[in-house]
Amino acid sequence: MSYNGQVIEATSLPGIVGSLCTICSQTGEEFYGELVGVGEFKVDILPYELNLDIRVGDKVLLTETQQEVGVGDALLGRVLDGLGNPLDGLGKIKLSDKKSLNGSRVNPFERQPIKEVLDVGIRNINALLTLGRGQRVGIVAGSGVGKSVLLSMITKSTDADVVVVSLIGERGRELASFTKEILSSHSRDKVVIVAVPADRSPLLRIQGAKRATTIAEYFRDKGKNVLLITDSLTRVAHAQRELGLALGEQPTSRGYPPSVISMIPNLIERTGTSTNNSGSITSIYTILADGDDTTTDPVVDTARAILDGHIVLSRELAQQGIYPAIDVNQSISRLMTDIVSTQHQKKCSDITKVFIKI
Repeated sequence: MSYNGQVIEATSLPGIVGSLCTICSQTGEEFYGELVGVGEFKVDILPYELNLDIRVGDKVLLTETQQEVGVGDALLGRVLDGLGNPLDGLGKIKLSDKKSLNGSRVNPFERQPIKEVLDVGIRNINALLTLGRGQRVGIVAGSGVGKSVLLSMITKSTDADVVVVSLIGERGRELASFTKEILSSHSRDKVVIVAVPADRSPLLRIQGAKRATTIAEYFRDKGKNVLLITDSLTRVAHAQRELGLALGEQPTSRGYPPSVISMIPNLIERTGTSTNNSGSITSIYTILADGDDTTTDPVVDTARAILDGHIVLSRELAQQGIYPAIDVNQSISRLMTDIVSTQHQKKCSDITKVFIKI
């Protein structure tokens, strides 16, 4: 057994990529990790935590071949970490049902069409960038332009049945304040929060995003109209970049390995409408544009290509104290024309022309 601070190399185990492993330290502690590489005589394991007390000779056990997530109505009003452990100090969560962490593939031809409007509680989004139940949309902006504030407003004001919020790779202080604000509002009983701050391992950050998506899938299958909010998709991509480079992938555009480009659509395509009339997942992903580059950044470009619309926030508007700082002319909802009336479309077009003249 060997450990270089990122990847654990152990003797062969009868598992598959994605299996959950337990590392038993000689000091009596137990650590958890995920199988990421399988060889004839060795396996590669990525631990969920950093700076572990691991030595040559420690035992590695195969815990789960297929990782599953505990789900149930008891999750409502609770705050979890990437592994499903409660962070709110309200005790253990008793869950009887389970779903696969990686979801199941859905035939796109069997999905129900998007016909209903989702009220997000923000008037200029409802009017000029109307979203439908089951739509996937990105909020694109640089740092400090108001993405998290906008998400907080949507979470407290939307008419969705259930809101699942995944806070991935953000500052610990921001996680605490955002969570406290949401759970102290009237929306508490319909919100589930999965929080993984920036100082956690990259694998745990990715687990957090997958767990939140799985929870949203569970409520969708129960017939609920779910709003899934991920803040931020870019931090998930950064975590996958760390893992890919640690496993020897070759960096391509701006240092992102190919696994990042494939991970983003795999995560996004799990949301949307269902294959029957049961429910839907409307997903909103914040996307951090490095250096305010909202056009050529690889993560922004990849997400924009697969999402059903994007909302661009303007630093100029934010500096003038205009919140939410939505740049209407740079934003689009690709499904708006399918779900609103002709009169609504005409009025939206008239307002957009005014913004162009300004």
